[in-house]
Amino acid sequence: MNNLKKIGLTALAGSLVATAVSASELTASGSASIGFGGADKGTSANTWYMNDSVTFSGSGELDNGFNVTLSLELDNNENVGTSAMDSRSVTVDMGDMGTIAFGGHGLDSVVGGVDDVMPTAYGETWDIISNTVDNGGVTTTASTLFGAIGSAGSNNMMRYDNTTAVDGLKISASYVPSGTGEVESSVDYGLEYTGYEGLTVGYAMGENNAAGGTSNTDNDTMYVKYAYGSVTVGYQSSEIDAATTTDTDEWDAFGITYAVSDDISIGYAESTYNAGSSTTDQENSNLSISYTSGGMTLAAGFAEEQNRGGLTTAVNDVKGYDIALSFAF
Repeated sequence: MNNLKKIGLTALAGSLVATAVSASELTASGSASIGFGGADKGTSANTWYMNDSVTFSGSGELDNGFNVTLSLELDNNENVGTSAMDSRSVTVDMGDMGTIAFGGHGLDSVVGGVDDVMPTAYGETWDIISNTVDNGGVTTTASTLFGAIGSAGSNNMMRYDNTTAVDGLKISASYVPSGTGEVESSVDYGLEYTGYEGLTVGYAMGENNAAGGTSNTDNDTMYVKYAYGSVTVGYQSSEIDAATTTDTDEWDAFGITYAVSDDISIGYAESTYNAGSSTTDQENSNLSISYTSGGMTLAAGFAEEQNRGGLTTAVNDVKGYDIALSFAF
C-alpha cells in the first residue's frame, strides 16, 4: 500500500468530536483481480470475471490522544443502494480503552466476523462454487446453499474491540440496531486468546433478532487453530439455537494448510452443515493453492459440494473451481 496524497482532514474530526486534529492524512490503496470459475452443473456461457476496488483511508490524532480513521471503499461491482461505495466506517482508537467502530456498510458483527476462520490457501469450503460466475445449477430445481453460521448484521451498526485489557486476550462486542430489515436489535460478544505462541482459541455468541418474535435465534461459534512451523490446523463448531427444532442448525469444519515456501501454500478443508429442517447434511470440501510474489497472488480452489441445502437430488451434488490472479497496490 502506498500513500498517494496527504491532505487536511480537520472537517472529519469536527464532525465526530469537539476537539482539533493535530495530525492527519489521507491514503489510498487498491486491488484488482481477473479470474474464471465454473461448475459441472453450471449454465454460464462466459465464466471470466473481474473484481476491483479502491479504499480511501483518512486518519487524524485528536488533542486527547485518540485517533480517528475514516475508511471508504469504492467498488462499483457492489452498487450498495444507489452508491458505488461498498464498505465504509469510522473508527475511534482510544488506546488502552480499545476501539469503537461505526459501520455504514460492511462492518462485521462479532459472530459474523469469525463465522469461518479455518485455515485455507484460497476460499472457504462453501464459497468457491457459490461465488463463481458459473454457480453450479442454482435454479428452481436446486436448493439454497448453506454457508457458515453467523449472526445479525446490517448497515449503520457498531462494534467495540479491546486487545490490551488482558495480555493475549481480545474482547469484542457488536450492536445491530432495529430498523429496516431488523425487527429487533441484536447484540454479540466474543473472546479470542492468542497468548500462547502459535495458538488461537476463540468463542463468540450473539443474537439474530432480525425477524423478531419467535423467529429470534441465539447463535454461537467456537474455534481453535494452531500453527507449528509450516503447518496450520484448525477446527470450528457453530450452532443456531432456535425456538423450534426445524430452525436449529449445526455447522462443523476443519482445515489444514502447509506453507511449501514463503511464496507457495496449499490447503484442504471440509465442512458439514446439519440443518434441523433436513435429515441429510450438506457436505463441502475445498482443495486450494496460492502463489504470492510481491503484490501479486495467483490462487485456485477446487471444491465439491454434496446435498446442497440438505437435498439428495442429483442437481444438488456439484463440483466446481475458481482461479484468480489478483494485484494489490
